[in-house]
Amino acid sequence: MPAKLEGKVAIVTGASRGIGQAIAQRLAKDGATVVINYRHSAEEAENLVSTIESNGGKALALQADISQVADIRRLFQQTCDRFGGLDILVNNAGIASAATFAEVTEADFDNVFAVNVRGVLFALQEAARRMNNGGRIVNVSSSTTIYPAAGLAVYIASKAAVKSFTDVLALELGVRGITVNSIIPGPTTPGMFDKRPPEEQKAVALSSPFGRIGHAEDIADVVAFLVSEESRWITGQHIVANGGAKF
Repeated sequence: MPAKLEGKVAIVTGASRGIGQAIAQRLAKDGATVVINYRHSAEEAENLVSTIESNGGKALALQADISQVADIRRLFQQTCDRFGGLDILVNNAGIASAATFAEVTEADFDNVFAVNVRGVLFALQEAARRMNNGGRIVNVSSSTTIYPAAGLAVYIASKAAVKSFTDVLALELGVRGITVNSIIPGPTTPGMFDKRPPEEQKAVALSSPFGRIGHAEDIADVVAFLVSEESRWITGQHIVANGGAKF
């Protein structure tokens, strides 16, 4: 039996580590040719390519700074030139900045929105222009849009925009059989949450019925479903994957 994503070409942004790395590995395991986008971590990206290939998968690392529109367009052009098209996009690249309202700087706002909002918007634009009919788009949002935390206003606002983009693009691309959904991870390791204080990590783990923090593979498995043929009747949805935690 062929792998469920055999013959599909996927771009995963911010794929050299954390959730992005787990998603890339899972999609490759399911048979997709995976373009591993990275900004600075060339060695980690190439190591991931080697790992995927050693397990029988197909992958290519491509550098692009998702905060730069020209880089985004180059990423999609190189992917289509190399593989003849695009079937899956996972918008995973993102950054966070913690500051209270009284402390937020213009640089904080500009840096976060450049990646999390502008970058996602123009990656979605390229997907809308280039993706094969019947394709799949998954945008990575955040559970902070449901359970907000003090000091994260800019980050939360940026991830709320991602949800709104999902709603609109699902309407625009449905006629082509392309589904557009977002996944809303809770605190996950490895990832940004690793930098939070140990007492906060313990509180989050205890708030889940499973008694633990999410693993990157937990998120990757949900993404794998959302990009599969089995998810064809799901679009414009926001799938919460946080182990039932109230964070």
